[in-house]
Amino acid sequence: MTDQATIDQVLRIAEQAGAAILEVYGRDDFDVEKKGDDSPLTAADMAAHRIIVSGLQALAEKLPVHSEESEGITWEQRRDWSRYWLVDPLDGTKEFIKRNGEFTVNIALMENGEPVAGVVHVPVKQVTYVGGVGLGAWKVEDGIYHAISTRPLGSEVVMVASRSHGSDRLGDLETLIEEKVGPVDRTSMGSSLKLCLVAEGKADIYPRLAPTSEWDTAAADAVVRAAGGSVVRTDFQPLGYNKEDILNPHFLVLGDSPSKWSFLSTVL
Repeated sequence: MTDQATIDQVLRIAEQAGAAILEVYGRDDFDVEKKGDDSPLTAADMAAHRIIVSGLQALAEKLPVHSEESEGITWEQRRDWSRYWLVDPLDGTKEFIKRNGEFTVNIALMENGEPVAGVVHVPVKQVTYVGGVGLGAWKVEDGIYHAISTRPLGSEVVMVASRSHGSDRLGDLETLIEEKVGPVDRTSMGSSLKLCLVAEGKADIYPRLAPTSEWDTAAADAVVRAAGGSVVRTDFQPLGYNKEDILNPHFLVLGDSPSKWSFLSTVL
């Protein structure tokens, strides 16, 4: 996804998946199954998965697709993938079930273990975040691309946190930030929207101190990087991908330079 034409194609695929999700979302009732890891699965997850995989496989550049709902893709198969698509067809299934609108469609282009481009579509709001290394980052509304960027750290800090996963350590982080920087406004939200808030300069930091998988973060990670921010582990090294274990370590999403946040290492 190194040119505008391909970005537009992937954006349309994400929108089509979003439309299929909304069709299920609008039903009076829908079935919820449990996957092997006890996470929820709905018809919307699978409908979006099929649309995305089909759409990506129809693109001119034929790349492997690793989706959360893919079956049978082993580490031995993907360990040598230097370039591939990493997809979460419906990020925030718990938010979808709660019907609070805080769920997204995530499509990332991966290259040598890094997310180099990403599309994060928000079906309920009909808004899409797009970003690519060397290209920039945008928020797309009504087909219009609005450039976005992270913001410098000021004297007041907006911290965004998970709606579904809390942590006592977040309180420790908040206290330390208040001591070192200034007042903290903490807001909660579901799915990869938290990373997008940092990317568009509406939040300064998103600490994730609970489990996630690579497909949860990759697309929005690309947008954050393209917008001038960073996604780092708690040792302040970049978050890596295509590991044997698909689970992410705990991480921080930062709008300003990681050096501005190094004081957090004492409580991480």
